[in-house]
Amino acid sequence: MLILTVNTGSSSVRLVAFERDDHGNLKAIASDHFQNDGSDPQTMLRAFSQKHDLAKVHLVAHRVVNGGVKFNAPILINEAVENEIEQLVPLAPLHNPVALRWIRAAKEVWGDGVPQIGVFDTAFYVDLPEVARTYALPGTLSKKYGFRRYGFHGIAHQAMWQCWCKLQPEKAANGRVISFQLGAGCSITASKQGKPCDTSMGFSPLEGLVMATRSGDVDAGLLTYLQQHEGLSPEQTNHILNHESGLLGVSGISADMRTLLDSEDENARLAIALYCYRARKYLGAYLAVLGGAEAIIFGGGVGEHAPAIRAAILEGMEWAGIVLDEEKNLAAIAAESCISAPGSQIKVWVILVDEAAILAQNALALVAH
Repeated sequence: MLILTVNTGSSSVRLVAFERDDHGNLKAIASDHFQNDGSDPQTMLRAFSQKHDLAKVHLVAHRVVNGGVKFNAPILINEAVENEIEQLVPLAPLHNPVALRWIRAAKEVWGDGVPQIGVFDTAFYVDLPEVARTYALPGTLSKKYGFRRYGFHGIAHQAMWQCWCKLQPEKAANGRVISFQLGAGCSITASKQGKPCDTSMGFSPLEGLVMATRSGDVDAGLLTYLQQHEGLSPEQTNHILNHESGLLGVSGISADMRTLLDSEDENARLAIALYCYRARKYLGAYLAVLGGAEAIIFGGGVGEHAPAIRAAILEGMEWAGIVLDEEKNLAAIAAESCISAPGSQIKVWVILVDEAAILAQNALALVAH
């Protein structure tokens, strides 16, 4: 049986093909990573199949960022599900439209006979504690519009947790883990025994950490002031927050962390400092939420490839029992590794986030029932 996973992020798409053997084991047999540059998904799917000689695809699993409150588990995609995902576009404008394009492209390439499964980032946070998911807004408005903190990057944080449990099985039963998913989008999650206690993204993927082009936390009063004095529409404000802010907005140079790390520009330095400061501030908050931690995990493109960023985020955290090993940190580039010093009370890990495996496992579990 051949399963194709389609992981659409805000800046890229990753395709991974898995083969399932007679014992139910999954093996990745093909993988490609593409930038979201406006290329036709149908063409890319056909090219991927031809390149890797994938004669027949039996099941397609899609990462969908926002499933709202309705989609709290993987689901077989049909027209009604597509329409619901489209209704949620305003809450994930960088992600849900891209996911829909790939869902519809897969249907065109392989037809209705090949089941497509939606796996939702928000599902991991469906049971987020009430105190962590509630906004201090009038209850009537929250109920009317479904205002709550949904959380995102759930598949990535779940993958990091599962990998850590395999690495540290003796600690998994009572494990308190703080995981960073640092890529074009950035988030941090505090988990205990595999259940999220809090997370930085909220009603939309805008809240929380500084990101590539997204602002993260901003005073709501600043936004109303901006709309009043610049005459901006909600759509224009939304565009600024999602596409012109974050590292790009502060630096005025680039949204790419690699470019900023190579720059001596003062604003590039500020962008990086703000990025790391915000992450460290959330880390301290989540240590308070959990009452300490057994592990801190870095994943995602920046988390896995940027030792300087990991070091800057953890700078000055010795008071909390976090001590980084400089040599191990520098050596851990796209490699699974423990990078904390031997005497560190809280262990620090770099873990390669395997979202594709989670997608495939969820899809198989659904069709098996």
